[in-house]
Amino acid sequence: MHRRPFAGAFLTGGFAALLAAGFLAAPREHAPLPAMARHALDVSLPEWKLTEPVNEIVYGTRGFDTFGETFLLLSAVISVIVLTRPRESRVEAMGEETAGRREQAEDDPDRAPDARERAARRAERAEQDARTPMTVVVRNAVRVVGPVLFAAGCYLVAWGYAPGGGFPAGAVVAGVILMIYAAYGRRMFGTARLEAAELAGALAIVLIAVLGLVVKGAVGADWVPHAAAQTPASGGIVQPFSVAEFAEVGTGILLAVHALLGARHDWSPDQEELS
Repeated sequence: MHRRPFAGAFLTGGFAALLAAGFLAAPREHAPLPAMARHALDVSLPEWKLTEPVNEIVYGTRGFDTFGETFLLLSAVISVIVLTRPRESRVEAMGEETAGRREQAEDDPDRAPDARERAARRAERAEQDARTPMTVVVRNAVRVVGPVLFAAGCYLVAWGYAPGGGFPAGAVVAGVILMIYAAYGRRMFGTARLEAAELAGALAIVLIAVLGLVVKGAVGADWVPHAAAQTPASGGIVQPFSVAEFAEVGTGILLAVHALLGARHDWSPDQEELS
């Protein structure tokens, strides 16, 4: 941006123009509804017993799209975990690597990989210990706001006729847990439990979709009986689908963040540096 101000100004102005054009072209209050919106209004309450058309679209009419988006998130979480995992230790039959490290440490102790790695890690721990801890004000604010946000996330996933559903509810609850972790420095759940919960949520989503094929003859078909409107059991497969989304999305976000926070620096020098 500083080296190429004209290019930066051109890109910024173009992006601002696109935002302005989109805002001006957005439909106003009295504009006719799109076909999908009209269809959702026509079928939401009579067929799905839902007074919220958004959830009918996300988990009902377009539920297969949400199914794909969920597993895209799962793939992203797996990619983050794989990329942030520490380097695996090498196992050699003849012990060449161990012998080479010992010889290098004897010839030049200051350049030994083990010594440099220990020194770098000590410096990193000292830097972490020197950071200022969270203040009492921040922790008390988390105590006040956390329960409210947690209740809001549970409300979003429990009531199918309210805007929201499992996807945003999972993000809200995961944010509350991360907020507590940032304030107190303690993880509420271990990685193994989060992975088990995410796997259970993903399997539940697959089971819901496959049972639609078995019972109704189509993947993702509505096979759950409908309860009265404005009750937690209204919406057929919308509610179990939303709860499974809640488990998969919330745990997926926590796993990705924990993997990034737990990523360690690879202090071992490259081969060219060793030579």
